[in-house]
Amino acid sequence: MGILKSVLRAFTWWNGQTLNTQLFTWRKGMRVGEDSAGNVFYRNADDSKRWVIYNGEVEGSRVSPEWHGWLHRTWDEPPTEKPLVHQRWEKPHRENMTGTAMAYAPAGSIRRADPLPRADYEAWSPE
Repeated sequence: MGILKSVLRAFTWWNGQTLNTQLFTWRKGMRVGEDSAGNVFYRNADDSKRWVIYNGEVEGSRVSPEWHGWLHRTWDEPPTEKPLVHQRWEKPHRENMTGTAMAYAPAGSIRRADPLPRADYEAWSPE
């Protein structure tokens, strides 16, 4: 299994970091911090590049708002140095569930386990 994982990592970006990213991170990366999902964040020495090594599937919505702001230079200090102040009404961050079994399905959707009958629809049947 270890060999297969290494081959997949060498040629596919969606299975984690590629070999080039791993080498670049090893040579130039300075670890800045890690989020609650296990994603690790890096920058180079002059802070001209910032990047994330995902813990698992590479999916942009898995990055929390604090780290997203740092990656996209909304603020200069990473959340490890200057934590983002949260309002009491804010909900915890969740990744995008679209395309998964946990995706939102409104009442009446055929994707729901218990679709409700629609009162505003009458199926057509030929005479």
